[in-house]
Amino acid sequence: MLRTYDAATVDSAGAFLVGELERLDQELHAPLVSVTWHRDIGLREDVTISDESSAFLTTNFAAPGGVNPRGKNWIGQVGSAVPGISADTGKKTSPMHLWGMVLGYSIIELAAAQQLGRPIDSTLYDAMRVKHNMDVDEQVYVGDAEIGCSGLLNNPNVAPTSIAGGWSTATPKAILEDINELLNDVWQQSGYAVCPRKLGLPPSAFTHLVQPVSDAASKSILTYVIENAISTNQNGRPLEIVPMKWAAGRGVAGADRMVAYTQENIYVRFPLVPLQRTPVEFRGINQLTTYFGKLGEVEFVYPETIGYADGL
Repeated sequence: MLRTYDAATVDSAGAFLVGELERLDQELHAPLVSVTWHRDIGLREDVTISDESSAFLTTNFAAPGGVNPRGKNWIGQVGSAVPGISADTGKKTSPMHLWGMVLGYSIIELAAAQQLGRPIDSTLYDAMRVKHNMDVDEQVYVGDAEIGCSGLLNNPNVAPTSIAGGWSTATPKAILEDINELLNDVWQQSGYAVCPRKLGLPPSAFTHLVQPVSDAASKSILTYVIENAISTNQNGRPLEIVPMKWAAGRGVAGADRMVAYTQENIYVRFPLVPLQRTPVEFRGINQLTTYFGKLGEVEFVYPETIGYADGL
């Protein structure tokens, strides 16, 4: 009996011609990928695969004063007119989007890969997980233009401020002033209720911050900024500063952008349904299984607790 395999089968199984004097490294080196979405946002995990959308409620209060409608609620001891309070509750809804990918290989490919000690099924699974993480990463930070949603770095309801001059030649004091100005703006627009605890920077700006304050100093600009930031002194905990690759060129006219926010689910979160899979399906000599899950859209429960600054 004559047995033949085509080039695609041999290549996908990982079989290679190895010369007698060739030392082959058996480790598989996957593409370089960096995803940080799990570091920078909390997940809303109550959503399920059957949900078509995710929603949350917001409530506005109205409480007129006594004699002065804008003042305190003073009332007279014998008065009969007592002001009341009202509440208006609204619902904000965003769709859940179905994500899926098929993993397929033939029995011949599987047998060849097993004989080589390089399982093709786990390799394809790892590749699928990488693609899923990359898609979630993009969805969290910048959303998706095709489905018309925004992410952590480009919420259209947040008006960015502008930094003049950039940081490449700025002094540590000027950089601190730019950061504190953004933190104070967000703190103020939240009615001084929430001072941002986290700052996301493009990698180039973050790299500049790790330089020493001066040639004779051992302290970095990053340490100097953290110690003297409004957030550190207001919240009683150090301001967290992290690099975000998606912040590069994300601002107005392609400028670099920094974002200040508080990473807590009460303020901002991302609905995500973990991956599930179908049972293995046999089609001739092929085996197929589909992995699927749902990705939501970043929920800005309190958009007033986030701020952008462009021009780094």
